[in-house]
Amino acid sequence: MMKFLSAMTGLVGTTLVSSQAFAKELPVPNESWERLWDTVMLDITVIGVIMAIAAVWMLFKFRATSPDQVGTAKKLTTVQSIAFALIPASIFMADDFYLAANGWTVWNDYRRVPDNAMEVKVIGYQWYFEYEYPGGVLVEADMETPVMIPVGQPVVFRMTSEDVIHSFGIPKYRVKEDIMPGRKTYIWVNPVEAQTDGVVQCAEFCGEAHSQMSNPIHAVPQAEYNAWLAKMAAEG
Repeated sequence: MMKFLSAMTGLVGTTLVSSQAFAKELPVPNESWERLWDTVMLDITVIGVIMAIAAVWMLFKFRATSPDQVGTAKKLTTVQSIAFALIPASIFMADDFYLAANGWTVWNDYRRVPDNAMEVKVIGYQWYFEYEYPGGVLVEADMETPVMIPVGQPVVFRMTSEDVIHSFGIPKYRVKEDIMPGRKTYIWVNPVEAQTDGVVQCAEFCGEAHSQMSNPIHAVPQAEYNAWLAKMAAEG
């Protein structure tokens, strides 16, 4: 019997380590989002600075020096005219396609749920979220009651609403998805680090107490998550 328990413990430990190692190899959508945001900000800043410098230079270079002065721009050949239009357009189009390709990559990261993701069902009510964890453990969260997710374990939230349209947003993980009566929607997160400053917030005005439809969400080590889930099951 002892050998059996020891073997099972080893198997669970090995599975857990393997699961956490696998989670680190998975995309981390919020980190992909952050990189794309930084890239877009850098891109538009560089373009803005170049265009501003060019505009200021042309203002001084071609400014009128007397009230009667009329501009005499050099006449371009056909080839020069076409090049003047196509070269800048091609550069901007290439830049746009590059950003769009990165955007689609991030979108795919957000929509492809890993096979090993732990499913948590979410039901939206006026004005709180109810969570159903594996094993049928129900948690009614509020602004003082956090929900827990384990570090190193991808988590998918399957969501619906029992009354009006809500929106399930977790700014910490850069995710937000509407919750509607009669439909199921989803988002997933990959918590690779422990954190206790995450918040779930309804992001769709849903009535007079909409602003109170919020609860903390913490990513904690697996052992702490297991203890919390056991406590919730005992209290439920």
